[in-house]
Amino acid sequence: MPPRTTPTERQKRLGSELRKMRVAAGITADQAAGLLGLDRAKISNIETGIRTISEERLRTLACNCDYSDQAYVAALVSMARPNGHGWWERYRGSLAAGLLDIAEFEAFATRMRTAHIAHIPGLLQTSDHALELFRAVLPPLPEHEVALRLAYRVERQQVLDGDNPTEYIAVVHEAALRMQFGGRKVARAQLEHLLAVSERPAVRLLVIPFAAGTFPGSGQTFNFLEGPVPQLDTVQIDSSHGPEFLSGDMQLAKYRTHLDWMERIALSQEESRDFIRDIANSL
Repeated sequence: MPPRTTPTERQKRLGSELRKMRVAAGITADQAAGLLGLDRAKISNIETGIRTISEERLRTLACNCDYSDQAYVAALVSMARPNGHGWWERYRGSLAAGLLDIAEFEAFATRMRTAHIAHIPGLLQTSDHALELFRAVLPPLPEHEVALRLAYRVERQQVLDGDNPTEYIAVVHEAALRMQFGGRKVARAQLEHLLAVSERPAVRLLVIPFAAGTFPGSGQTFNFLEGPVPQLDTVQIDSSHGPEFLSGDMQLAKYRTHLDWMERIALSQEESRDFIRDIANSL
């Protein structure tokens, strides 16, 4: 296949995992090229996500790296297989690539965990709530761009629908629940939507009240997207200049600990629903 001009974050991640495997085994790029019957430039392109790698060559590399974790190798093979074009590809060229990368990671995640302090998670937002957020961007977005982002946000939410929805654990702080984006009517409808969605079997919505006190990561919003094996987990952090993706072993361990702590101090599912219901009734 011809080289890609702009690999996705998931494609880059596959390449970085292959390089990590090769380096850990003490195999040089030249040696890998000879082993796989490729020139050195193609090895570099594979490891940056620009070029694909066949299942046969990937397994050959893993075997010669003496890699014994077959679950991890199988997960890499799955990442390397052509998966066609996901629905998000319709937005390529219209929306920033980072936004599309989020949808791709969500589509292949085996479980999602998220922590939100001042905002309702995007996958749980109503259209009216999301619309208010998109209209509060600096510099202001033209209306056609607002409409495009809203349509994309709604399509992202499909990952929680259907016969086989992805397991989703959302930890939301009381601060986010009390934000009245769009006014009282929109805010109340958003809270009622949270209550409805929280009844789905695949969704676990937990609230951290103000009274819970201090916890790590209290100033961050992040998503933890679990892969088929822990080594392929990904953390996505929101920032004003776009999403950032983290995958280092220490980074993954840190954010797992963040989420474990936050889930531990959060109210139970039933208590969280009662808490949300009380706030909604006060509006």
